[in-house]
Amino acid sequence: MSEEHEDNRHQEWRRFWESASGLWRDLSAWRIWLVCASLVGVVALQLYVQFRLNYWNRDFFNALESRDPLRLHAQAILLIPLCGASIALAAMSVWGRMTVQRKWREWLTNNLIDYWIENDRYAGLARVQGDQKIIPEYRISEDVRIATDAPIDFALGIVSSLLTAVIFVQVLWSVGGDASFSVSGYQFWIPGYLVGSVAVYSGIVTIAMVLVGSPLTSVIQIKNQAEAELITAAHLLRDVGEGVMPKLQEAEARRGLQQALRNVLARWRRLCWQLVRNTLVSQGNTLLAPVVGLVLCSPKFLAGTMTLGELTQAAAAFTLVQSSFNWLVDNYGRLADWVSSLERVGRLLLALDELDRGIVPTAREETPILGESITPL
Repeated sequence: MSEEHEDNRHQEWRRFWESASGLWRDLSAWRIWLVCASLVGVVALQLYVQFRLNYWNRDFFNALESRDPLRLHAQAILLIPLCGASIALAAMSVWGRMTVQRKWREWLTNNLIDYWIENDRYAGLARVQGDQKIIPEYRISEDVRIATDAPIDFALGIVSSLLTAVIFVQVLWSVGGDASFSVSGYQFWIPGYLVGSVAVYSGIVTIAMVLVGSPLTSVIQIKNQAEAELITAAHLLRDVGEGVMPKLQEAEARRGLQQALRNVLARWRRLCWQLVRNTLVSQGNTLLAPVVGLVLCSPKFLAGTMTLGELTQAAAAFTLVQSSFNWLVDNYGRLADWVSSLERVGRLLLALDELDRGIVPTAREETPILGESITPL
């Protein structure tokens, strides 16, 4: 990545947050902050319910192992309020999260539209650009939505992951205990071996996702630009049909629309293969994580030092902790999509700023995909 490109990205990030953070600094934002605080409380309650379900899992399988119908019946009754609380809290979380996202999108979109049309900047932006157009309509509608939706999800996800890791690492440490084994006559002892194992496993998966998924942000940006150009090309053809533009330009408008479509399909092909590579890592982790937890616990179960309930409890806790540690793996695609939209909105704001200073704004140069005209399978 060139120094100029990196500097452009920093400017786009800075300009986006300079504008988007205005909602949170406003005096009337106390209602939004109150909803956010309530969401954190809901996350904490959800983790408490998850903690209780983890112990319910242990007690249920212990009762199953001992073939005790009375204990099984008691656990079945206990499951009803736990499930009810989990469902109610999940519904409350969805309402609160989407309320904050909607309010933030409304505030930023209104301010961006006002800034775009103020002093006829919309006309200036359309008039001064060359081939690489900054198309504001797509950025105002789609990119602003993604740029304001994702941070709320990420913030709640990170809070949940941190609390989950703190709570269930203690479960892993207490239930898993220590591990001892001998190699060539030497005795080795590992305290809290499940905690160390989940940290190593999560680190390997996260590094793999970063290495495989690093191009995803730029691929999404190029795809979004191509989608915006396709919309613009369709608008030009519509203008010809409605008589806004001369009928003689219909053939040229058709060729432009077809070329824009071929460009979009080529960009989607590139995105498809990038997501395939990311999926190999994420899906592999989804399948392996529960199995790894069971495999690590099975020697103690076979040795009789761990009950069936403790085995399932530790395996479930292992899966929850690795999911917390691997937050980046689970959210890498969404994170790349957010960064792409954030930078595109920031680039639009910078372009409008440049109009006021008499500078001709230009879209950031995108890397072309050579030799791709239409999408093969």
